[in-house]
Amino acid sequence: MSWIDKIKAGIGGKKTAKDEDLWVECKRCKEQIYIAELEANLKVCPHCDYHFRLATRQRIHQLMDQDTFKEYDQHLTSADPLKFKDTKKYKDRIKSLAKKGLSNDAVITGSGSMESLPIEICVFDFSFMGGSMGSVVGEKITRSIERAMENNSALVITSSSGGARMQEGIFSLMQMAKTSSALSKLSEMKIPYISILTDPTMGGVSASFSMLGDIILAEPGALIGFAGPRVIEQTIKQKLPEGFQTAEFLLDHGLIDNVVHRKDLKSTIAQLLQMLKNNSSQGSSPKMAEATLTKPPELLGA
Repeated sequence: MSWIDKIKAGIGGKKTAKDEDLWVECKRCKEQIYIAELEANLKVCPHCDYHFRLATRQRIHQLMDQDTFKEYDQHLTSADPLKFKDTKKYKDRIKSLAKKGLSNDAVITGSGSMESLPIEICVFDFSFMGGSMGSVVGEKITRSIERAMENNSALVITSSSGGARMQEGIFSLMQMAKTSSALSKLSEMKIPYISILTDPTMGGVSASFSMLGDIILAEPGALIGFAGPRVIEQTIKQKLPEGFQTAEFLLDHGLIDNVVHRKDLKSTIAQLLQMLKNNSSQGSSPKMAEATLTKPPELLGA
């Protein structure tokens, strides 16, 4: 077989395991993308601009200045107060995810700088139980808010979550009020908070801190809402509008402030933080409330 026949035989043929490691299909335009090219492009399709989900550590690397990020509270784990079990015990599920090299829970928090501006940052990990919010997630976010108040640093939260974590029941739902209460104190101090909504931001996360930012930005095409579109359609027995719950739909209806391409996200946030910092410096900031909002560590299994 000639070299040209070998090439022709490969076209449209079945991919080998090696091919699968090198190429990925875009979910929107269906084009084949060389994985190395996709990674270099911040996991944005070079053909149609579809934004693939970005891993948590990649997100931190993209947003933070080099070698400035310091992680906090990485050893907090859930104490499983409900002794929940489905196909697997909740504690065992947490342990198995940790063994895979993922985070200890669905959010990574820490301090650092963004274009030389000091910030506290929280980045959700959707690969950890769908980024669901339990007591540890609420605790870590609340501690980040308190560090922002203590250090007079801006706060940035990047959300990617299916909502409250069913395995923790009411303890999970309590985190909605807990984080919102902490943000209220941050607002009293006139410290900027920018919320970044990525695909997806749903449920209790969208119904609490993620929609409380001084400025709310979203990545293109991100699914944002409370209940999913299929659930809504089945409940109201009506067909939803085209693009319902996408970032662009929410922008058109005034629910978020802007949709920002991933490559422009860091510079946009930094510009906004600088502007908010300049505005807040013209007024006086009340002293930080002495009462803290965090739970005793023993309730979290720390």
